[in-house]
Amino acid sequence: MSGPLNGLRIIEFAGIGPAPFCGMMLADHGAEVIRIDRIGAMIIPNDPLGRSKKSIVVDVKSQEGLALTRELIAKADGLIEGFRPGVMERMGLGPEQLMKDHPKLVYGRMTGWGQTGPYAQAAGHDINYIALSGVLHTCGRVGEKPTPPVNYLGDFGGGAMMLAFSMTAALLSVARGGKGNVIDCAMTDGSAVLSALTWGLKNIGMWEDERGINLLDTGAHFYDTYETKDGKFVSIGAIEPQFYEILCDKAGLIDDTDFAAQRDQMKWPVLKEKLSKIFKTKTREEWCSILEHTDACFAPVLSMEEAPEHAHNVARNTFTQVGGQTQPSPAPHYDHARLDAPRPSPSVGADTDEIMELIGRKKGTIMQLRDQGIIS
Repeated sequence: MSGPLNGLRIIEFAGIGPAPFCGMMLADHGAEVIRIDRIGAMIIPNDPLGRSKKSIVVDVKSQEGLALTRELIAKADGLIEGFRPGVMERMGLGPEQLMKDHPKLVYGRMTGWGQTGPYAQAAGHDINYIALSGVLHTCGRVGEKPTPPVNYLGDFGGGAMMLAFSMTAALLSVARGGKGNVIDCAMTDGSAVLSALTWGLKNIGMWEDERGINLLDTGAHFYDTYETKDGKFVSIGAIEPQFYEILCDKAGLIDDTDFAAQRDQMKWPVLKEKLSKIFKTKTREEWCSILEHTDACFAPVLSMEEAPEHAHNVARNTFTQVGGQTQPSPAPHYDHARLDAPRPSPSVGADTDEIMELIGRKKGTIMQLRDQGIIS
């Protein structure tokens, strides 16, 4: 693998959502990520979260399988697990057990609630974690119930990306002579961090603790989406006065004195109603011809089918084909480092023999372990 993380080996215990996404990010940027799958496990064919990884199947519950797993981890730089607190310890793979023999190991733990706290042992999903952190309360329109933004804020933004960042930071510390580390990455904590700007605005009186009435939560008429004549949508984000002036000019609003009071929050509902009517007078394509490539802070709202075909996304290779399927490309881009094209997600156990040889097992022994059901 190419990329700035080339040479690092990460062990990922198979799971769903944020832990695999973290592994995907590390693999995208050059790390060798080995996924430990369970015997009989099923995965989504060509799952983007599994791309560029390797897979080995081990019966970790058997003594021989546990020993093999520990040997493999001993040859790795980092580990990712997404189980409830205590599960890895019960399997004999907790951080205290592993780091006695491998003090430079970076041990990444991904949970919703964290390793400690009253909720630590409870089941949950993204919607619950961002609810508890206060983030979900800010998502939605005025007078309507909170609307979860898919599972982007908890699972991936507040979870997987936080873990990928913290693991990279800990691995950098090890490379500089430091000790290994155990990372307690909780989606409640991470999603709270994502709301730092909102807290800053609230602390100086520029954000009301009510959704749908503020600058960035669809309260402002100049920061929202609008339906067009053909039933499609466009997005507007003209916050700065100079950009707002361009929007008003291009939309034919310069002579409407009501729009001069951009920051008058009392007028926002009326101005939003006016803008709604104006945007419905033209199709999305017509608005694109008027507002694209200007500083009006405009973009069409594209569907998942449309986004890969847009000229800007094509120019930047924002999407790619992996195994004949469209996926987002690895990001961000580097000046000098080259990222390999993603490889399709491996089938369960596809690399078992190669990985067994990595820890010194010969072909005859590998066949014997497979016959015994310890690997598959």
